[in-house]
Amino acid sequence: MKIYTRTGDGGDTGLFDGTRVSKADPRVATYGDVDELNAWLGLVRAAGADDEIGGMLEQIQRDLFALGARLADPARRIAERVTKAAVGSDDITRLEGWIDHLEAELPPLRRFILAGGSDAGASLHVARTVCRRAERAMVALGADAFEPELLVYVNRLSDLLFVMARAVNRRAGVAETEW
Repeated sequence: MKIYTRTGDGGDTGLFDGTRVSKADPRVATYGDVDELNAWLGLVRAAGADDEIGGMLEQIQRDLFALGARLADPARRIAERVTKAAVGSDDITRLEGWIDHLEAELPPLRRFILAGGSDAGASLHVARTVCRRAERAMVALGADAFEPELLVYVNRLSDLLFVMARAVNRRAGVAETEW
């Protein structure tokens, strides 16, 4: 299979159901935000996240591929049996468990903190903001544009990325800068 198809040379792209839409379509922009988030998480892994965080991030990257596939499927034609393209309540529960696990090693927040720290920590802060942008784009698509669990997942993911940034920085011995 060639990497280029030439089908998008005119500024349009195909959705999962075969519909052709502009590359500027809000749905395409939304799953583009999810793709950007996925790339940032890859950067965090490359920046030296430890094995525990790295394993979490790899699973999240897999989840984000599934989430992007769901966003590219307005007709909801991806079969339920395609489990690798599913994001649901178990995935949200997993994120919540990771948040609780990581928060247990962190001091309580007393003030807002400035984004920064180690390379991996600072990149996680950027990823968090990209995640929030993806969330806003999903909300703008409307509640009927995708399964409701997807929005909950992205909301919880932004919380996890914040906690991960704090944990990564703490593990690296980098103090938080309070505002």
